[in-house]
Amino acid sequence: MDLPSLALILQAALSPNPDERKAAEQSLNQFQYTPQHLMRLLQIIVDNNCDMAVRQVASIHFKNFIAKNWAPHEPDEQSKISQSDKDAVRDHILMFVVQVPPLLRVQLGECLKTIIHADYPEQWPRLLDWIKHNLQDQQVYGALFVLRILSRKYEFKSDEERTPVYRIVEETFPHLLNIFNRLVQIANPSLEVADLIKLICKIFWSSIYLEIPKQLFDPNVFNAWMILFLNVLERPVPVEGQPVDPELRKSWGWWKVKKWTVHILNRLYTRFGDLKLQNQENRAFAQMFQKNYAGKILECHLNLLNVVRLGGYLPDRVTNLILQYLSNSISKNSMYNLLQPRLDVLLFEIVFPLMCFNDNDQKLWDEDPHEYVRKGYDIIEDLYSPRTASMDFVSELVRKRGKENLQKFIQFIVEIFKRYDEAPVGYKPYRQKDGALLAIGALCDKLKQTEPYKSELERMLVQHVFPEFSSPVGHLRAKAAWVAGQYAHINFSDQNNFRKALHSVVSGLRDTELPVRIDSVFALRSFVEACKDLNEIRPILPQLLDEFFKLMNEVENEDLVFTLETIVDKFGEEMAPYALGLCQNLAAAFWRCMNTAEADDEADDPGALAAVGCLRAISTILESVSRLPHLFVQIEPTLLPIMRRMLTTDGQEVFEEVLEIVSYMTFFAPSISLDMWSLWPLMMEALADWAIDFFSNILVPLDNYISRGTAHFLTCKEPDYQQSLWTMISSIMADRNLEDSDIEPAPKLIEVVFQNCKGQVDQWVEPYLRITVERLHRAEKSYLKCLLIQVIADALYYNAALTLSILQKLGVATEIFNLWFQMLQQVKRSGARANFKRSCKGRRS
Repeated sequence: MDLPSLALILQAALSPNPDERKAAEQSLNQFQYTPQHLMRLLQIIVDNNCDMAVRQVASIHFKNFIAKNWAPHEPDEQSKISQSDKDAVRDHILMFVVQVPPLLRVQLGECLKTIIHADYPEQWPRLLDWIKHNLQDQQVYGALFVLRILSRKYEFKSDEERTPVYRIVEETFPHLLNIFNRLVQIANPSLEVADLIKLICKIFWSSIYLEIPKQLFDPNVFNAWMILFLNVLERPVPVEGQPVDPELRKSWGWWKVKKWTVHILNRLYTRFGDLKLQNQENRAFAQMFQKNYAGKILECHLNLLNVVRLGGYLPDRVTNLILQYLSNSISKNSMYNLLQPRLDVLLFEIVFPLMCFNDNDQKLWDEDPHEYVRKGYDIIEDLYSPRTASMDFVSELVRKRGKENLQKFIQFIVEIFKRYDEAPVGYKPYRQKDGALLAIGALCDKLKQTEPYKSELERMLVQHVFPEFSSPVGHLRAKAAWVAGQYAHINFSDQNNFRKALHSVVSGLRDTELPVRIDSVFALRSFVEACKDLNEIRPILPQLLDEFFKLMNEVENEDLVFTLETIVDKFGEEMAPYALGLCQNLAAAFWRCMNTAEADDEADDPGALAAVGCLRAISTILESVSRLPHLFVQIEPTLLPIMRRMLTTDGQEVFEEVLEIVSYMTFFAPSISLDMWSLWPLMMEALADWAIDFFSNILVPLDNYISRGTAHFLTCKEPDYQQSLWTMISSIMADRNLEDSDIEPAPKLIEVVFQNCKGQVDQWVEPYLRITVERLHRAEKSYLKCLLIQVIADALYYNAALTLSILQKLGVATEIFNLWFQMLQQVKRSGARANFKRSCKGRRS
């Protein structure tokens, strides 16, 4: 197909008419394997005369095809791209990646990543020469762009896989150093200069992330790099050109350079800041790093943070990283001595203000409370949050240097409480009070253990925390609930104070502001755990559950589910009247979470975490009512759709939790329904396809099916459960790629059959004994040998005469009994029996 025809098809792929789009996609699929197709796509991608939308479609099609077909997925699979096409793509893509606009460069970068991961160094030995040549030529950006992709290939590799890194560093780092030197000397650098420095920083980061290349151990080489990094760290970011919008501002090139520089210096410090962690080879380097650089970095970091004190701008991630560096410095005497003269300013004028509620918090609270809640409970957000880093710094300070700092800091907090109490209503420092409460909550572990504070905690709560439950300011009501939860476990001298806090937290579940309701749920868990007299909660249980369900309809938050689990766990069988309603609400919440996770397609999505929590809570409920089998019949229709769907590949993320529910349902129900039996084939398919790692979890429900539904297992032929069990067990036990530990559940299942189906499965005795003996000959671990011998013991229990005749027919009777008696006589040094130790077998978990 010529270029104009291909361009027309790509144009049609953008058509608003679905039929035209479908026809275009079919044409593209039809021609994608023809020779030169990839090169034609590349030519369209770089053709400046071509419509940008068409070029973009071409780049996406090109990227997807490369990702799918460049490297065969199976060892003996034939490549669908000819060698000549691969050579042509490799020869041209390096030149093209520089020529195209950023929008298309991203796509070509993804292609390069796929090709480099598959081909370098074996099939693409000339790549490094191209990079080296272009680092000295006019194509510096392209060379750095490609080198960054190449260096990322080895970023997380183990030592033995990192060998190519040493050559890459040796060949390119001298050139990078020269380029870096030239760039930092430019008087009024443009944003393009920032992009180049950022790429150099990222390449350096990838090369040092796991292990410092030996070339950098040369003090002169390392010093040359450090001078440049410190230069970048100290140099003010250009004022001109900074975006006003905070979201755009933090992603601006020069702030990115600052972030990556701080990243690198932090990584070097965590790697070489502690001499005790170093091996002999690294110790001299670590001493040199500490003596010459650690203190200078600290000084630069403190100067950067001072910008925050003066009301200037510093991106959240940079602030967070700097505070991490300072937290790591507290325990090291030489670093703490440098920090001490500026500690009061740092603590009271920078760190504490970062802990206080601010304008951004208020804006988010008012405009998007759901996002406010998500950010507050998202561990990924903690990596970027100056507030979290400030809390960690204060906690580390009082933990490691409490003698000099705890009293001083608490006195400061008490002063804030005092000023707050004395100020008239309209002038109270609400935000400072919020920060002070956060500090008290963050230091709870230390304060609970340290006198005189330990004795004053109840009075502090009553005087300074409880009044905020009725504050006119929403964020203080939320903070009061959170702090109360942190201290719920202290010994209250007056139980009325515990009761008051508990009822205030429960009232918080009905607050008009969503974040208050969520922080109250979080706190409630601690109060339920700490509650010695359940009569405090029992009368309000129905109302509590009602509030939970309303909140679960509103937000996906795993802490909600954890609190619900705690309540169910605490009340046990008393939850029976609510069990069906709880399961129905949790099932509905589970489907909402799964839909959110699928829509967002993010592995760390809070919806996905909450979905796991929902299933765990369902298991807790089923366990709590395990002595009431009639409830399982009522609950089954609610849970069946979850079990059916999640026992397929759709449920890989929650497979273990679903299997636990299946185990409860098959063990505690009065009998196993036909609907529940419909899950058996799904588990068999999963085991045959992808779920071998879950074999021990699958064993539990399969055991229940055979031992509790024996008649159905034996008589049903559509499907044939006996046959499907044999197919699965024989396949797994014959698989030479599986380790001994992988197949342990297989002999246990054969035992279950022989123990429960006495006199009814004669036709299976020989096949099962045959595969057992075959696997015994290959078994290495004594535990598996014991299990296989136990299968033979169970076969003898099933029918001794039949079993003996089969063993003689197989010619192994003497060998098996000799091995058996030999294993029975084996003892450990302690005199204890080495084999056939009695193990408890539970059918639920």
